[in-house]
Formats: sequence, C-alpha cells, structure tokens
Amino acid sequence: MNFLLTGGVIHTQDATNRVVDTLAVVDGRIVFAGERDGFVAMRDAACAAPVLREINLGGRVVVPGFIDSHTHPEMVSKSAWHTRLPWTDDVTEILDFVRDYAAAHPREEMPFLYFEYYPSTLFGDGQPTKELLDAVVSDRPVLLQDFSEHASWVNSKALEYMGVNRDTPDPVPGLEMFVRDEQGEPTGHLLELVQLRFMDTMYRNLGWTPPEQMTPETLETFLSFLAKSGVTALFDAMLADEDVVKSLAELDRRGELNLHYEGALRFRSRADLPAAIARAQRLNAEYGGDRIRVNALKLFLDGTNETGNSAVLEPMCGGHSPADGAVDLGEIQMDVAELHACLELCNRERIDVHIHLVGDRAFRTACDAVALARASAAEAGESWDTQVTFAHCELVDPEDMHRPAELGIFINWTPHWSGGYFGEGAIAHLGEDRWSRMYQFNQMVDSGAMLTLASDVTTRYEMERAAPLFGMQVASTRVDPDYPLDGNRYPGSVRPAPEASLSRELLLAGYTTHGAKQLRIDHQAGSLEVGKLAHLAVLSDDLFAVEPGALGDIHCEAVVFEGRLISGTLPGW
Repeated sequence: MNFLLTGGVIHTQDATNRVVDTLAVVDGRIVFAGERDGFVAMRDAACAAPVLREINLGGRVVVPGFIDSHTHPEMVSKSAWHTRLPWTDDVTEILDFVRDYAAAHPREEMPFLYFEYYPSTLFGDGQPTKELLDAVVSDRPVLLQDFSEHASWVNSKALEYMGVNRDTPDPVPGLEMFVRDEQGEPTGHLLELVQLRFMDTMYRNLGWTPPEQMTPETLETFLSFLAKSGVTALFDAMLADEDVVKSLAELDRRGELNLHYEGALRFRSRADLPAAIARAQRLNAEYGGDRIRVNALKLFLDGTNETGNSAVLEPMCGGHSPADGAVDLGEIQMDVAELHACLELCNRERIDVHIHLVGDRAFRTACDAVALARASAAEAGESWDTQVTFAHCELVDPEDMHRPAELGIFINWTPHWSGGYFGEGAIAHLGEDRWSRMYQFNQMVDSGAMLTLASDVTTRYEMERAAPLFGMQVASTRVDPDYPLDGNRYPGSVRPAPEASLSRELLLAGYTTHGAKQLRIDHQAGSLEVGKLAHLAVLSDDLFAVEPGALGDIHCEAVVFEGRLISGTLPGW
C-alpha cells in the first residue's frame, strides 16, 4: 500500500536527526520525509503523482524499525520444551523440584530432562556436582542450565550417555571444558556450552531426539514477538542449524519474512576457520538474498565474569587458581598472534567477525589483534574490509576506552543487562571495585566509538526481555524491575555507577542507525530517509517525554516493514 503519514512526530534519525511531521511511502520505499507543506509542493509539481492513502497520526511518535544486533532466534525457538526452575537460592528447593518433576514425567515420556535456570551464585565459592542430581534422578540424563548460559550442571547419566569420562579431553582447557575432581573425573559441572559437542552422541545413545526441528512454524513465536516489539532486522549471533536459514528462506519465498536477517557461524581457532568461512559462503550462496545474509563469524574469546573464566588484566579474587600455581588471570581462547592471523584471513575473504569478550584482558587482546591485522593489510597495499564487532565488553581498562574508535570496531551491548540481571555474581571473582566499573560505555562513545544494541536472549524464559523499549528503560535507569539489586546496599536498586546510564538519543541510535551499519544495511534501513525502505514503528508514547522508568511501558501501536503493516493497526490504515 502507498501511504502518507501526517500529523506525527517522526524521528528520521538522518544525519541531522531531523524530526518531521510527514512521511510518504510508495512501493515500500520512502519518497518524502519532511513537513507537510513541502510534500504538498512536491505533489503539486509532479506530473503524475501516485495516489496515497493519508493516515493522520494524531501526534503519535514514529521511529525507524529497531535492529537487534545480537540475538539468538535458533536457541530461543529450540528452548520451547525446556522446563523452568523456581527462582531460588535454595539448592534443596531446586533438587526437590527436579525430583517431583521427574516423578510426574516418567522416563518413557521424557527420556531427557532439561531445566533452566539456577542462579550463578547458587553454590557460592563451591560448585554443583553430579552426585547431588543423582540423588534425585538417576534413571535418565538431567541437565540444569546456569543463569549465565555459560555453565551447566548434569547428573551421571548425562555424562554416561554423552560418552564423557576421565579420559575425555577438554575441547578447550580452561574454557570449553568439564570441571574435574582431583582424580580427573568429571564432577558434573560443565563450562562454556561444552555439552553442545556431545549432545548428538547422547541423543543417539538414548534413541531419542528433542522437539527442536527448525521450521517456519517453530520460528514463528519469536519472530512474531520481535515484530510486535518493532524489530525489523536482527543479527543471529550463533547460527548452528542450517534449517534456520532454510526456514527463513521459505518464509521469504512465501512473502512472510518481516525482517532482515544476518547470521554468524561459530569458529574456535585458526585451524577450523577455513571450514567455517566455506560453510558461511555456501549458506549465503544457497539461501542469501535481499533479506537474508550469512557473512559473519562468531568467536568466544573468553568466558563470563560470573563463572570466573573471563580474561582479566589483574588477578581474580580468590576462590581458585591454576594448577601450576600461576597467577589466575582467567581464560582466553587465543592469543594476539592467532587472532591476528584469523582476522587477516577473514579480511581476505571479506567476511565480518563478531567477538564475544567480557574481560579487560580479552578486550585489549582483541584490540591489539585488530590493530595488527589492519596494519598488515595496509603494508600489503590491501583494503581493510572486515567489520569487527566486540560483543559485551563488560569490563574495559580506562586506557583502552579510546581504541574502538581508532580501530573502527563496533561495540555491541545488551542494555537490559545494565541493572541487576546478573546480580552480584561477578564480585566473587572480580571484587567490588572492578564490579562497579562494569557496563560502562559512555567514555568509548565520547571518543567516537559506535555502540550497537541487542537483546542476546537465548530462551523462551527471557524472550520478552528482547523488547528494545524495555532494554532502553534498564539502560537509562540502571535498574532492572524484574531483578532489582538489594535496595539496602544499592539505593533505589541502581547499579553502580549511576552516571553510566545511557542517554535516550544514544539508545535510539544504537537500535537504529548504528545497528544498520553493523549489519551493512544502512543504505536501505536504520533511518527514515528518501530512497530507503519503509521500516518504522508507531509508538504509544513519546520515548523522549516519559519518565525513564516508564520507557518499557511504551508499546508499538503499529509496525511497518517494507511498507507493509506487520503488527498492530492505525486508524485509517
């Protein structure tokens, strides 16, 4: 439908951040963005102006469609069958729940039990053990997911069916690994999604597969929620199942794909990088198009601050130390030289790189590698084409804050983490001072870095937190309404430091223009400008007028993708 929006407060997010009252759309593209008088003059001067349906917005606010630049549609969709644990710090309560659930769902009905989540701080300085779970369920595999998503807890049957024992090597010692006792036996505590390498073996041994097939229908719940929330583009930060892009391509063929999709495949080392590049190129050739692209790779450079395996510049605080007695600086997947080599190859293949990193040593290592790779390209007379994004960047040394701007690195943050979502779990490993310096981005932005924003949701459990306006609320207040910090320790439940809150102008840019640049779709999305596709959201309230704590209450009354109404409605549509 060709249409004319009038009487609105339309944030174009163009180079000068113009706010206009009129927007005209023809054949899915914007043909005018300005004041109504200007449109009338343009129409009157045209020889054969198209007929437009006029819709009076009645003062409503319009923004470009939001871009979620790091999320997990595959993981969210595959988690639909998982069972939610009660949220408690009482281990006995969790074990009782698991026992009762198993009794109500016999092995014949559910050969494998998957629960989410237990708090990362559940065991304090200790760790979960298989024996605790064996005491409540011993007839089948059981897995409980840590709230951080970077650790899990399994029983003996799970290890048995995975084929894991004391002789099984850790894929990446210190990171992707099985925690072991003094005799080398796996304890039942798993780190950094190591189980993903062994799940197929477990399913084969069980003679059973979980209901996780990726189809257009199984993706629908999450994609519909994103559409309702105003999201018109996303970056899939760990594409594993090829049926995801196959299903998206089928939706596209039907004319039912209502967003732009960019997928990233995981690699772990320089050795497996060529295979990952080849697979991405094949998937892009088979399924890529105007709305689907697979041209990025994902690397986990370190672990998490909550599990104590992030890579840090100063030693971890107590709790554990390396077996050789060395100072504990956490864990890192590769050194500067190897990452430099990986980036060089990616640049030659013109493929983008998305790096998970949370510790300040990981941040510095990655900056050093990017600097070397860019210098190598310049010395060889080659252009630098790879876009590098650092995801999370939770702890950054002040001396490194200026480097992303200098190196052209995108900084990707999950704004709904800005409050108390992960609580005080990292304090045990980092200490109070470093914990209070986490989640601070204004200095990087002030130096010229581009901040993109994302939900990073991984399960149905947290799907509703993917709403960008909810993320804006938490990032602007440093308060999580669902997971508030102790008000006795932190006045108003505000996470230190209050001055690290992000402005609404930055939040809107991070979810629109900046995200479009990260996904390389800024020529057609991210702002409401002539020639670009009409991706937009009509809001129930003015995000610049409501109180910061009310941003999450704003909803999208209507969402448009390529000129088509994909969610909500408007009078006169």
